[in-house]
Amino acid sequence: MTKKKYIKLILILGSLTALGPFSIDMYLPGFAGIAKDLNTSVANVSMTLSSYFIGISAGQLLYGPLLDRFGRKKPLFIGLLVYIVASLGCVFVTDIDTFIGLRFIQAVGSCAATVASVSMVRDLFPVKDIPKVFSMLMLVVGLSPMLAPTIGGYVTEDYGWHTVFFILMCMGIVILIAAQIILPNTYLPDTSISLKPKPIITNFIKILKEPQFYTYSFAGAIAFSGLFTYVAASPILFMDIFKVDAKTYGWIFAFMSLSFISASQLNSLLLRKFNSEQMILGALLSQTVISVVFLILAVNGLLGLYETIAMLFLFLACLGISNPNTAGLTLAPFARNAGSASALMGAIQLGLGAFASFAVGIFVTNSMLPMVLIMTVSTVLALLILILGKRNIRKIITTSADEEMVPAQ
Repeated sequence: MTKKKYIKLILILGSLTALGPFSIDMYLPGFAGIAKDLNTSVANVSMTLSSYFIGISAGQLLYGPLLDRFGRKKPLFIGLLVYIVASLGCVFVTDIDTFIGLRFIQAVGSCAATVASVSMVRDLFPVKDIPKVFSMLMLVVGLSPMLAPTIGGYVTEDYGWHTVFFILMCMGIVILIAAQIILPNTYLPDTSISLKPKPIITNFIKILKEPQFYTYSFAGAIAFSGLFTYVAASPILFMDIFKVDAKTYGWIFAFMSLSFISASQLNSLLLRKFNSEQMILGALLSQTVISVVFLILAVNGLLGLYETIAMLFLFLACLGISNPNTAGLTLAPFARNAGSASALMGAIQLGLGAFASFAVGIFVTNSMLPMVLIMTVSTVLALLILILGKRNIRKIITTSADEEMVPAQ
């Protein structure tokens, strides 16, 4: 594979993966305006975030078998088409219930892009390179939470929040065209894969029983739910509790994203000296210490705006290191049904994210303490799952053991 082709693939796969984060982050500065226009509360508006996470979680399980059965490009095309139509619906929405429903449909469409991009990484690159490829994708994806709320803040202030969803619709159209023209057919349709519910469920259970899968998918997903907790709580935390305006909030969110991006790129360098297992353990231990300190400071009322930003910055940096490695080790044992494995991994991650954001909508109102408590509990739980789960893994698969493990280039 030439360097030019390699970079082109990373960019287009990154764009597919970035569509979800843009859809999540870009409208966050408009929460107060949405609540006012739709005659509802900011807490109810945050339920549109929960419905998005539920939609993208459920959709992952739908697209996994479809991507393995029909190849990558057809389901991707249909999913992006659904996303474009739902985004257009959000432009003209007039009540909160319809908005929550449209966000669910928008998510079901967008997750075709997420699952397809992760599956294509497994198709196109050798197993040993997957953590490095995910780290590079993190660089492309990481720009989205930097750019999305900042752009969203300015668009919301100057043109209103409806315009945000028009921009998202246009992005969907551009990505659909680029994916159809540039991406190769990386996977031949497997007609032996049934789309009946029983074989699909049986296949998912078989994947779930693999010790390497359940250890790293659950440890990674529970740790990563800390990010969803932060995203869901951030409009309330910064705009309601610390009283910053929409534009300033966008810049704070962008600064926070630097943490995740920098750490995921540092991960690529550290992988030259350490293996993925060591990186995950080190990141989760560090995250546990940071979250416990964060909790102690929050309980004692010692956190102002800048101290809160600093603690969140450190917390998110740990996720930037653990996430590419947990994703790589979760998918490593699977060659034939990588689509289903990546879908199940995504569904677990986003399902827990939906649960975390739902908890934020209920508990986070006028104090940051519930947010910090959710983050601390999820981090400690992730570390325990990692330590206990590793006992059941006979030998961790990190590189291709034979030619069968490596897809034809």
